[in-house]
Amino acid sequence: MKRLHSFLAFLALICTQLTAAPAKPNIIFILADDLGLDGVSCYGADAHKTPNIDHLAATGTRFETCYAAPLCGPSRCCLMSGRYAFRTGGITNGSWRPAGPGALSKDEQPVAKLLRQAGYATGQSGKWRQVGETPHDWGFDEYMTDPTAGGWYWKDSFIKNGETIKTENPMYNPDQIQAFSLDFIKRHKDGPFFLYYAMHLVHKPTLHTPDSPPQDGPERYDDNIKYMDKQVGELVAELDKLGLREKTLVMFSGDNGTAVGYPSPVHGRMINGAKASMLEGGSRVPLIACWPGVTPVGKVNKDIVNFTDMLATFAELGGAQMPAGFKYDSRSIAPQLRGEPGTPREWAYVQLGGKWFVREQGWKMNENGELFDMSDAPFTEKPVAPADDTDASKAARARLTAVLADLNPAAGKTDAEGGGKKGQRKNNKAGIK
Repeated sequence: MKRLHSFLAFLALICTQLTAAPAKPNIIFILADDLGLDGVSCYGADAHKTPNIDHLAATGTRFETCYAAPLCGPSRCCLMSGRYAFRTGGITNGSWRPAGPGALSKDEQPVAKLLRQAGYATGQSGKWRQVGETPHDWGFDEYMTDPTAGGWYWKDSFIKNGETIKTENPMYNPDQIQAFSLDFIKRHKDGPFFLYYAMHLVHKPTLHTPDSPPQDGPERYDDNIKYMDKQVGELVAELDKLGLREKTLVMFSGDNGTAVGYPSPVHGRMINGAKASMLEGGSRVPLIACWPGVTPVGKVNKDIVNFTDMLATFAELGGAQMPAGFKYDSRSIAPQLRGEPGTPREWAYVQLGGKWFVREQGWKMNENGELFDMSDAPFTEKPVAPADDTDASKAARARLTAVLADLNPAAGKTDAEGGGKKGQRKNNKAGIK
């Protein structure tokens, strides 16, 4: 009888664990355009308020040190491919064009394809053009995007599943993209689904929103941030309405730093650098994750995260099989989303064209082997000459030199030639795929 009771207790424990374990979630990744840390109030922005995004952070986990690329196209290639730019050729905004085809879907095993194979409905809404080809080529079942890379907001046409749809009067493009996103969620509410929502806001030009007086100009930038935040709130409210909130991981980030001309203070100080720069403000971006009942509430995580990491994270959560023998640079942060330690990165790699750096906690080294003290980042970056080395900087110099030697980005795709035929022959000889 004692053994029977023990066995029944064991079965009860297993049943409890199975019941408590969440099924693979719906996944929504919201990517704002040109939004740095200084545009989000929960990161300390003094000039802008983002209550809906802040609420995601307050009810989920906020990552302090996430790195994208400094420009739109390369960041998106990292997200879709889970690989560094010198492997894919997605090195800058124009790198996918015929003169240097850059990242091509046939050479990659992208995140949407993996999740689709795992049973997910996959949808893309918003900005895409700078990745190249079409979202369908990269594994998305459905998509809605714009003929121009930046959206340009008030338009008379959009592209839906490959078809250009014209409207009689100019429409506000972010509203069309929002409507498509909400409709995708409703139609796939029985899940699982993966929605990659690449907002056009707050990319220039800074035009009036439907909530603004109809005057254009720089003073409309805050209106754009408010409208973006409003749309995030509407999407989360729709999940609540459909009873999907506890079944859905919502992540929010920005594709690079704030555009030149729009940076503002964070806790009274200016971030060093902006979009397109290889400084901290070029690629350090907000990253917030909220999955009620799973992500720790109100936690601030200091682990280094890289945009390539989304692929392995979503694959793990979604039960997707990552192909054997294919070289990824992605490291899953799924454990951190569950409040577990995981295996955090020791460093992040960032590239734009023929420039790159590796960044660890406290230090950074660029393609020229120059070392920077990052103890006051994101506000200052102090160069450290070898002659001025301390024991700490000397050790960091050795570590990061070894990292760059192992990565060897210069042997890969690092410029326009690296993405073209001549460069591809060079890469093939070097074994770079």
